[in-house]
Amino acid sequence: MSQAAQPIPALQPTPAPPPTGTLVLEHVSRWYGNVVAVNDVTFEIGPGVTGLLGPNGAGKTTILHMLAGLLRPSAGTVLVAGQSAWRNPAVYRSIGLVPEREAVHDFLTGRAFVEMCARLQRLPEPRAAAARAIATVELESAADRPVGTYSKGMRQRVKIAGALVHEPPILLLDEPFNGMDPRQRLHMIALLRSMAAAGRAILFSSHILEEVERLADQVLVIHAGRLAAAGNFREIRRLMTDRPHTFVVRSSDDRRLAAAFMAQPAVFGTQLDDGRLTVQVAEFGGFTRAVATVARDAGVSLFEVAPTDDSLESVFAYLVSRR
Repeated sequence: MSQAAQPIPALQPTPAPPPTGTLVLEHVSRWYGNVVAVNDVTFEIGPGVTGLLGPNGAGKTTILHMLAGLLRPSAGTVLVAGQSAWRNPAVYRSIGLVPEREAVHDFLTGRAFVEMCARLQRLPEPRAAAARAIATVELESAADRPVGTYSKGMRQRVKIAGALVHEPPILLLDEPFNGMDPRQRLHMIALLRSMAAAGRAILFSSHILEEVERLADQVLVIHAGRLAAAGNFREIRRLMTDRPHTFVVRSSDDRRLAAAFMAQPAVFGTQLDDGRLTVQVAEFGGFTRAVATVARDAGVSLFEVAPTDDSLESVFAYLVSRR
């Protein structure tokens, strides 16, 4: 008598591996009433320098404050070193936060402020720790002056000293270069790079493309609360540069010039309207290199060539539209 066939157990789906990054957002949103500040953002970053790039009001500060445990996400998960950031003192001790807004009382000296930060972190030798942090940001000569006498750049540096005093493995910096002169910026860029090389995870926000380009290898582009692009800076910069562009051209003979442009591979459209020639191009650099030669060969004099969509806002909107 044959035995009844045993049912074959169903294959169980392989669970997704847990996130391994130092800083992790998984489908995170944050809203204030009907206003959505961050909309379904997911990313994962580890040691090194990552730039959080976007226009003012894009949601950068909200993201940094959720990572710092100052804001609870309305939806999704925020992890810092594998732990929830919200109301978690263990996480606070591993983070240094430099807020964009002023966070130091004017009557405090720089040294008193940094020592206060050291005491809040319960460091065994707060004075020595404060002295090291102040030296790191090159503020020794002004350490015993009231912060109210500091320039904007000096205020930034004392906030950074306060964030560094407990030597955290993670740094979150919101527009850290505001108000710094060129020498101070160069020093701060070198300092952050050296910290990243030593294994720290550094995430800083900026609305200035050149700041991110000089410091960050990886970039997160935020626009209107959404993640528009993420990855290697050079790849993101290529997307920004090689997007469609529109130029306004004025010349001695717009009709003849329009016909000449249409023979160029970088041009995919022209339009004459009310004495104004607009040209749609697929690649910014190719068109700007060719425009003078095309006009000369057509026997036309150029009076004006100007991009109409070269604002940073339009760049971010284009990146969002690609997703």
